[in-house]
Amino acid sequence: MQNTGTFTKLSPQGLLRQLTNCYESTCLQAVSNSVSWLIYIEQGKIIYGTHSIEPFDRLERHIRGQNQQIPLLDNEVRTEMRLLFENQDSKNLLTQPPEYEAINWLVTQKHLLLPQAALLIQELVKEVIESFILVKTGTYKLTQTPNNLSIICKLDVSSIIEQCQNQLQNWRYLGRYISSPYQRPYLLVSSKFYDKRLPPLPKNITNWMKGFSLRHLAIIMNQDELQLALSLYPYIAKGSIVLHEPDPPFDKLPKTCGYSLSPPYNSTESAGSKLFISDVAPITNPPGETSIISHIPQENLVIPQILPDISNLPQEDFLPEINGDLQKVNTNRITTHKTYKIISVDDSPTILREISRYLEDENFVLVTINEPVKAVMSIIRHKPDLILLDLNMAGIDGYELCRIIRNNSMFKNIPIIFVTSNKGIIDKVKARFVGASGYLTKPFTRAELLKIIFMHLP
Repeated sequence: MQNTGTFTKLSPQGLLRQLTNCYESTCLQAVSNSVSWLIYIEQGKIIYGTHSIEPFDRLERHIRGQNQQIPLLDNEVRTEMRLLFENQDSKNLLTQPPEYEAINWLVTQKHLLLPQAALLIQELVKEVIESFILVKTGTYKLTQTPNNLSIICKLDVSSIIEQCQNQLQNWRYLGRYISSPYQRPYLLVSSKFYDKRLPPLPKNITNWMKGFSLRHLAIIMNQDELQLALSLYPYIAKGSIVLHEPDPPFDKLPKTCGYSLSPPYNSTESAGSKLFISDVAPITNPPGETSIISHIPQENLVIPQILPDISNLPQEDFLPEINGDLQKVNTNRITTHKTYKIISVDDSPTILREISRYLEDENFVLVTINEPVKAVMSIIRHKPDLILLDLNMAGIDGYELCRIIRNNSMFKNIPIIFVTSNKGIIDKVKARFVGASGYLTKPFTRAELLKIIFMHLP
C-alpha cells in the first residue's frame, strides 16, 4: 500500500478498510481544507484519533458530557490539565497528541480509571471519524506510530465507522434546515416569528441560547445533541430560531447534514449497534486493578419515530421566511434575560477595534478603554458584567489593575478575562493568583472570544 495519496480516488472509508485488513500499525495523517486528521492504528485497530480543530475544546466537551461517570474530574483538575498540556506542539508526529497525553496523565494521577478513559477515548474517536469520513478531497500520508504512544484501548474500525454513518444518517433527516451541529441558534422574540402552535421549547434552553453551538448547548444542558436538535427543529423550520453558520475554525470542518453517505462500511457482516473495546493495556495500574473493557452498547436513534409532531401545522409554515427582515437579524430580536455590559481595557486601538467587530452582532454593550490608568474609575462608573483586560500595558500592567479591581467589594465576583500574547504557564498561574477568571491568548478568533465570554456570564 502506498504511503501517500489523495482522496480523489480513495475514500476515507476505503483507506481505513485497507489499513484494517492489512492489520497495519501506522499513523494516518490526512489534510483537507486546512484541517488535519491524525488516526493512530495498531494492528488494524484504532488507538486514538484527533483533528486540528480545537482538540482541547473537544476533550472538555466529552469530559463534561460524562461528568456523572467521572465525578473526580472537577473544574480544578481540568484547569490544571489544560495548563500542563494545552500549549504543547501537536504537529510533531514523533510524539503523542497533547490531549491524548493529558488523558494518560489523568489516568496516572488516578482522576480517571482505565474503563472511564477508554470510554472517553471511544467518544472522542467517534466524533473525529464522523468528520473524517465526510471528507471528499484531500491528501494523506502514513507515518510510523510514535514509540512512546501509550495504549489505553483498541477500537474496532468497522464498528466505529458503522456507528458514525448511522449518526450521520440521523442528522441527514434534519438537513433541510440544519447543516452542522456547530451552528449557533438564536431565538427571535418578534411576534412575527412566534407561533403558539409550536411545541414548548426544552426547559431552560433560553437561558443558554447566547451564542453556543448546538453541540456545545447539548453538553451544557446534559442532553443528546441530536435530541436537542430535534426539539428545536420546528422552531428552526418556522423561522422562530435562526441558525448562524459555524464560527471559525469550526467552519473548516465538513458539513454534517445534507450528504449522501455510502453504504455501511461492512454491510455484509454488520457489527450491530455495539462498539467493542478490546485489548486494553495497563498504564501503571495499582495491583489487582482490572483493565479489560468489552461490549459498550450504543443506541441508534430512529429519526422518523422521534421527530416532533408537526402534522397539525400547515406545510407552508415550514418554508423558511427568507426575506430582508430575517436576513438582517439584529440584537433587538434576540431573547436574553438582560443586555450584558462588557468593558475592554487595552492600550492597543487595533485590538479594541477587533473586539468591537467580533461583538458587534451580539447582545452586548461594549465599552472600550485605551488609557489603562483611567480604567478603574470607568469600571466603577459603568458597573460592567464582565471585563476584558490586557496584560501588558503602558503605565500599569494587567496584574496590578486586576488586583485593584478585586480589592473593590463591588467587583469581587465579576469575571475578569486576561487578553494577552503571553502563553507561559507562569503567566497563567500568576493571573489566577491575582484573581483573573479566564485567560485568552492573542491572536484569537471570534469563536474563542465568544466562548470564553459566555462561559463566564451568568
